[in-house]
Amino acid sequence: GTGYGVTRYAGDERRRRMRRQGAVEFYALSTCIWCRKTRDWLEDHGVPFRVHYMDRLEGQEKYEALREMERHVSRVSYPIIVANGGEIVIQGFQPDQFEEELT
Repeated sequence: GTGYGVTRYAGDERRRRMRRQGAVEFYALSTCIWCRKTRDWLEDHGVPFRVHYMDRLEGQEKYEALREMERHVSRVSYPIIVANGGEIVIQGFQPDQFEEELT
């Protein structure tokens, strides 16, 4: 595979029945076309999110965002969606998986 998609952890069956709760954390680059497509998808589907443009953050704020993001992915590749405290992690522009996991 491409290494993109949904990362699942122990307890997948229980989590598969869970719905997204609250806003998702959206890690992106301001210049990334796939990040723009992901943002548009989230907005079009009414999914609440907090965006972190990693190329616009500085200092402690950037350091903390990187640490939080790296808790959920082994390889950084944008865009990255983290929901339910890391129970749902999606890398790349994956509209089918967004639909299944986030709506």
